[in-house]
Amino acid sequence: MMPGGPLKKDLDDTLGEGNRLAKQIGALMGQGKKEEAEALKVQVAMLKTKSKDLEERMDILKNQLDEMLYTVPNCPHKTVPKGKTPEDNKIAKDWTKPFPTLPEDAIPHWELAKKYNLFDLELGVKLTGAGFPVYRGKGARLQRALIQFFLDEAVKAGYEEIEPPLLVNEDSARGTGQLPDKEAQMYHCTIDNLYLIPTAEVPVTNILRDEILSLKDFPVKMTAYTPCFRREAGSYGAHVRGLNRVHQFDKVEIVRAELPDQSYKALQGMVRHVESIMRKLELPYRILLLCGGDMGFASAKTYDFEVWSAAQKRWLEVSSVSCFEAFQSNRLKLRYRDENGKTELAHTLNGSAMALARIVAALLENNQTPEGIRLPKVLWKYAGFKVID
Repeated sequence: MMPGGPLKKDLDDTLGEGNRLAKQIGALMGQGKKEEAEALKVQVAMLKTKSKDLEERMDILKNQLDEMLYTVPNCPHKTVPKGKTPEDNKIAKDWTKPFPTLPEDAIPHWELAKKYNLFDLELGVKLTGAGFPVYRGKGARLQRALIQFFLDEAVKAGYEEIEPPLLVNEDSARGTGQLPDKEAQMYHCTIDNLYLIPTAEVPVTNILRDEILSLKDFPVKMTAYTPCFRREAGSYGAHVRGLNRVHQFDKVEIVRAELPDQSYKALQGMVRHVESIMRKLELPYRILLLCGGDMGFASAKTYDFEVWSAAQKRWLEVSSVSCFEAFQSNRLKLRYRDENGKTELAHTLNGSAMALARIVAALLENNQTPEGIRLPKVLWKYAGFKVID
């Protein structure tokens, strides 16, 4: 039903009356009845003014309805566990092997960073503020190595590499569900009304905004590396020390558009892709199926990956892989033509593959030895060194 109810009917009636009178004017002019035609022209002009006013009021109502609908989250898939908090999440795959055995003098990653001059949080405060680390030396090279490794893995899996802008307009942020839900978490450049991206998902998915795809275009698979910016509310304690929570971090994202009957098969494929990276990095991990109350605003189903931080003795979230079904596509107007030429909404998915900050934290802590921090073999060629000493 169109917004406005009686207002919409009044608009239709006004437009209909104007069309009817316009036809009468043509007939009267043909009969030489100019005065009668001129009188009807005055009525038509009044009806046009009225219809313009009604259309403006309809637009206001439609915008109000759209704003209300934008605040409604996606519906969870039937396989999503019921619950409201992280305690209600289900472990889809648990780590069953022994955890890393660390030396007795093992220290957390923020102390390792000082010991080996890998990143500097205090310098970040000087340059910008809390939560903006400065990587240096082998710490910077490790960042670069991980980014290249993650991108290479995605490209090998068939994803097209994209280098998107780091700022997006309001339509892009709204299209993927960041606005209005996460407005408080986004850095806003007010003069130009642009937003620093919280994830590459935003610009990359919006490449498909207002597109009508053909069946042969599927699956659409894209990957991108970007810095990510998030104004997360600060809290205190060991759980947010070091790289556990920062406002700027690097991440490689994978994004897909799928036919509706293939989206959940694609979701499992994305989970396997992230899992393969975890294995190559030789990091203990587990996979959680999030409950409805712990999922993101736009998600229909989400798997989280957590990595074991040996020195902190806690799990750290490093990746989320989600299927949004048609939630984002409806906002983006991302459609495809089926076999009969009818347009339908596509499904979208995305996943972190992967976020670097906590991966770096776990790599440093889990691989510390008396001789230094040993990198997993897969990173040797990317980093150009085997040990941080």
